[in-house]
Amino acid sequence: MQPVVLRTARLELSVPTASDAQAIYDACQDPAIGHFTTVPSPYLRAYADEFVAQTAERWDDLSHATWAIRLDGALSGMIGLHHLHETGSAELGFWVTAEARGHGIVREASEAVIDWGFSTDALALVRLEWRAAVGNTASARAAQALGFRFEGTLRQALRNGHGERSDGWIASLLATDDRTRQEWPIAL
Repeated sequence: MQPVVLRTARLELSVPTASDAQAIYDACQDPAIGHFTTVPSPYLRAYADEFVAQTAERWDDLSHATWAIRLDGALSGMIGLHHLHETGSAELGFWVTAEARGHGIVREASEAVIDWGFSTDALALVRLEWRAAVGNTASARAAQALGFRFEGTLRQALRNGHGERSDGWIASLLATDDRTRQEWPIAL
C-alpha cells in the first residue's frame, strides 16, 4: 500500500523521510522515550536511518503503518498502527518529543489514525490495542480519553528500549465503540 497523508486542524501525519532522521535521532535521546517505548536505548543515529528505510518497506507490505507527526512542519513525534494482522487487529503506538508533550498532539494525531484505521477497507480493522508500561500515565490518559477500554495488567509483558521487562497495561477500542472517555480502575 502507498503511504497515506493524514491532516488534522494542526497536524500533518506523513511517512518519515531521510530528512527526518536527524530530528528522530535528537528526539530519541530523551530518556523517557527509551524508558517507555521499544525505541532502542542508547539510540544511535544509524537507528534513525534504518527506521526511515523500514517504515517505507512496512507500508509496502502493510505490516505497519507509521507516520511522522508534524506541527508547523517540524517533527513532533511518531505514531502508527503496528502488528497489523489478518485477524483485523492492530496496536496503536506513539511517542512525542519532550517539547510537544502536554499540548494534545497525541490525542489529535491518534484520532486521525484511528479514524483512518477503522475506515480503510484494506485493513478491515475491528479492534485496536493500546499497551504501555505500568506507570506511563501520560500515555494511559491519552488512551482513556480516546475511548479505549481498560482490559488489565500483563505481568512482565513489555520490554522497553533498554531491554528491561515491565508489567504493562492493555486496553482496546473496537470499531463499534463510541469513543467516549472511559473510567479505568487505575489511578491516573
